[in-house]
Amino acid sequence: MTRWRDERGVLTIHRRGEELRVPLELAVSYRARTRGLLGRDAVEGALLLSPAASVHTFGMRMAIDVAYLDRSLRVLAVRTMEPGRLGLPRLRSRHVLEAGAGVMAGWGLAAGVRVSVG
Repeated sequence: MTRWRDERGVLTIHRRGEELRVPLELAVSYRARTRGLLGRDAVEGALLLSPAASVHTFGMRMAIDVAYLDRSLRVLAVRTMEPGRLGLPRLRSRHVLEAGAGVMAGWGLAAGVRVSVG
């Protein structure tokens, strides 16, 4: 398994024979995962929380899309969450991807799609 650290990278979305690259922030330390998107008005690209099986939007200023990923980085589910909500933990989820509300559909991110991190 790849060992990530808190840094910037690229999320590659593998869909229908093509790849889409999106700017990515990795939050793998306890401190970075706890901070997440709190206090932000927007996010450029996406934020990957790892490890994570669920998220909340208490204290957030914006609605977000949330994708739950399994250990092989395959999307299990995608949800949009308004501020002040508690997401239920997902069985088999090992990572959570967050982005601005509505953008994941435009990226073609849906259950079954595989992503990679670089």
